[in-house]
Amino acid sequence: MKAKVPDVRIITLRNQKVVLDVDLARVYGVTTKRLNEQFRRNRKRFPKDFAFQLTTEENNAMRSQLVTASSDPTMWSQIATTSRRRRRKTHRPWAFTEHGALQVANILRSDRAIAMSVYVIRAFIELREKVATNAAILKRLAEIDRTLLQHDTALRAVYQKLLPLLTPPPEPPRRQIGFSQP
Repeated sequence: MKAKVPDVRIITLRNQKVVLDVDLARVYGVTTKRLNEQFRRNRKRFPKDFAFQLTTEENNAMRSQLVTASSDPTMWSQIATTSRRRRRKTHRPWAFTEHGALQVANILRSDRAIAMSVYVIRAFIELREKVATNAAILKRLAEIDRTLLQHDTALRAVYQKLLPLLTPPPEPPRRQIGFSQP
């Protein structure tokens, strides 16, 4: 029986689709504290296009949306690492892009994270095989296209040669009826 993956909120920030650290931690079956801890220890594996920290303005906007949607404090990032008094003021969540979310699977040791890493590798292998198959199909289509162009040229030449034969012959001159004046 497959384990149910929790619903993940994919949001758009800075014109990128991202997942916040708290949501990603739920997907991989770890705490947000553990995810952020491993993220800090492996920071070199995450260039700026893999993960970024929300600005204060983005964090405030996200918090107001979260409070509207849910007053559940587990939705807040970094809940286990700070005191309740400072949590909302200073700590901003991390946002992970698609590549960053996959990289997180490589640094975590939970069973679900390991399964996700294996799944991604298998998906890339399958994708590569499909691309190779598509390349062979595209090559064959190019050959067919070349053949059709050659046939098209040959058919045009035949048509040009047949055209004079297809036009009706001119009518012979008619004999005039009546008298003619010299």
